[in-house]
Formats: sequence, C-alpha cells, structure tokens
Amino acid sequence: MHLDWETYRTHGIGVPDRDLMSMICQHAGRPLEVDRLLAEYPRKKELFLSRMLERQSFPAGVLNLLPQLHDYQLAVVTSSGQSEVEPILRDAGIHGLFRAMVYGGDVEKLKPAPDPYLLAVQKLGVRTALVVEDSDAGEASARAAGLDVLRVRSPEEMPELLRDRIR
Repeated sequence: MHLDWETYRTHGIGVPDRDLMSMICQHAGRPLEVDRLLAEYPRKKELFLSRMLERQSFPAGVLNLLPQLHDYQLAVVTSSGQSEVEPILRDAGIHGLFRAMVYGGDVEKLKPAPDPYLLAVQKLGVRTALVVEDSDAGEASARAAGLDVLRVRSPEEMPELLRDRIR
C-alpha cells in the first residue's frame, strides 16, 4: 500500500495511532494485522524523530512569526507523545515560546474529544482561545471545547492566515 501525503493528511493527522494502523490495514490490499503493525511502531517513531531532526521541521515563516506572538499565550496541543514532539520544538528553538503543552498521554480521550483543548485552556488559565488546527480531528476537538478555530491546510500558509485573523 502506498500511503500518500493527501490521504495521511486527511485521515491520519490527529487520530490515535491504533486508528491510523487500522486504516492502513484496511487499505493495504493484503491482510495485515493491526497488532503486528503496532509492534513496529516504536521503530517508526524513532525513524520519524531522526528524520525530523535532520531537516528544518518548520517553515521559515512559522519560525519568524512565533516570537512575534509574545503578547499571546501559546500552547501546543497534540495527540503525539512528549518524546516525539519536544525534541523537534527544542531543535527548532521554539520550545520556550509555549506556555502550555498538552500531549497524547496527558488526557484519557484524544482528539476529536474536547479533552486536550480543555486541558490546554485550564493550563493557560483562559476561557477562550483561537486554535490553529490542521486536522479534522483537531478541529472537532477544539470546537467541542467551545473554542474558535483557524483551519490551515499546511504549515506554510499558517503565518499569513493567522496574521489576517488577529489583525
């Protein structure tokens, strides 16, 4: 099975690992066992992290914009694990710009449940927030938590869309 970017972006971002593996097994064209794929998942996570650290993980526009948002309370809300995300944020030099972090292991129910975003606003001590999301599950999660959402299709378009929204 070839898992192209559009399929992954549409169906894989923001969903639990088991659900992604189940989707891959269903579309593989040959029998695959979810548990067998999940057994290989730690190796996938190591490979992903090493590849992300080998290249610039964030577009220049994002790296330029984030420090300019110092008047805002920024948070990272992800279904990924802390060990997968923090090294990438640190390597890019942006980890310290975020006042709160919510990882997949921090909540019982992942996106699309509202739990991740409810925890983020609690950690930030705010009642409202503008969420920048790139996935259906993330958008549903933020909306279920009662938050405004700016939907982006790619990291490259985020700076311009966000600047337009907060002006």
